[in-house]
Amino acid sequence: MKTITFQTPVESISGVFVLALRHRATTVTALMLSDFKAAKSPMSKRTPVTISDIARRVNMTPVTVSRALNKPDLVKPATLARILEVAQELDYVPNAFARSLKRSESMIIGVITASVDNPFYSEMIKAISREAKKHGYTIMLVDTDGSEELEAKAVDTLLSYRVAGIILSPVSDEPEYQPGYLSRLSNGDVPVVQLDRALHASGFSHVVLDNYHSGLKGARYLLTQSPQAERMLVLTGPAHSRISEERLKGVKAALAEGGKPVQLHVFAGDYTLEPSYQSTLDYLREQPVPDAIFGFNQLITLGAMKALRDRNIAHDSVAICGIDRLPFADIFGIPIACIAHDASRAGSSAVTMLLERIQDRFLPKAKVVIVGELENGVL
Repeated sequence: MKTITFQTPVESISGVFVLALRHRATTVTALMLSDFKAAKSPMSKRTPVTISDIARRVNMTPVTVSRALNKPDLVKPATLARILEVAQELDYVPNAFARSLKRSESMIIGVITASVDNPFYSEMIKAISREAKKHGYTIMLVDTDGSEELEAKAVDTLLSYRVAGIILSPVSDEPEYQPGYLSRLSNGDVPVVQLDRALHASGFSHVVLDNYHSGLKGARYLLTQSPQAERMLVLTGPAHSRISEERLKGVKAALAEGGKPVQLHVFAGDYTLEPSYQSTLDYLREQPVPDAIFGFNQLITLGAMKALRDRNIAHDSVAICGIDRLPFADIFGIPIACIAHDASRAGSSAVTMLLERIQDRFLPKAKVVIVGELENGVL
C-alpha cells in the first residue's frame, strides 16, 4: 500500500521554510517564502521562541508583548523599544500560520507545479513570488514532480493551511485527466487560477500560452532556414497533451502553407530532457540526419542537441528551433532560435487574476493568453 506523509517545517534557511511531502523515495518540497529575516543561526534547531519567552525576559506580561508586536502605537516608546530589542536578540519569528487561523484570514498563496527544474517554470515562479510580495502575500510552493498522487496531497495540504488562493499547474492537461480534488476545489471558496496547463472542462480562470501559433511560427522559421527540407524531426510532450496537440497542429499548418512534401517524424516525450535525448539517438541510428529539428520546450531541445553532440553532428549543420529560450545558451555562443514566451508576464498575470478573485469570489472565468515570438532567428 502506498503511503504519503506530511512533514512539518524542519529548518529555516535564508528566509525559506522547508516542508516536505514524501512518496516512497520521491521527495516533493514546499517552500514558504517569508518576509521575515530567518537566516541560519544557532537558534535554527531549537524550539521556536514564543511571546511568553520574550515576556519572561523583559519581565512583562504576554499581553503587553503581544500588543507591542501587533499594535505598537498602543505601547509606550520605551517599553516598545525594550520588547523589540529582546525579540531581535532571541530571533523571534511571528507565527504567520497561527495568526491567520486565529483571524480566519490568510496572506498565503499556494502554488502547485509539476516541475521546478523546468527553466520556464522557474521564471514564472520568481514572477509569482515578486508580484505576490507587492501585495503583502507570501507563497507556499509545492513541486509534485509529475505525480498525480502528490498533486492531490498538495491540494489537501494547502487547503489545510487555509491559503487565500491557489495557482495550479497540474501534472497533465490530457482530457481524461480528471483528478478527484477537482470537485472539491470547484465547490470550495478558495479561488483557483490555472497556469500553463489547464484541466479539461474546469471552471477555473487560467493563464496559458498561444500553443498553436508557437508551433506555426517555429515550423515557418525552420522552413525558411531549410527551404529544401525533406525530413523534420519534431519532439513533443505527451502525445495526448492538449499543449502538444495544439503545437503540432501549428507545425502541420506551416507545412501545408509551404506546399512542399516534408516527412514529419514525431516522437512524444514528457517535456523533460532524457526522453527527447533517447528519441533523437534512436532516430539518428535508423535514419539520416534530419534537415530540421523542432523541440517543444527547452529541455526537449537540449536533449536533442545532446544527442547530436554524442553523434558528433554539429548543431549548426541542422536547422533547429525550440519553444522558449535555452537557459544561458547565448553565453556560450549558441544562439538557438526559439519561440519565446514571457514567463514573467505569465506568472504575474496569474497572481493578478487570483488577487482579483480573492477580492471578489463571483468574478466570471477569465483567460489570459501569452503569445510567443521568434528570437535568435529571422523569418
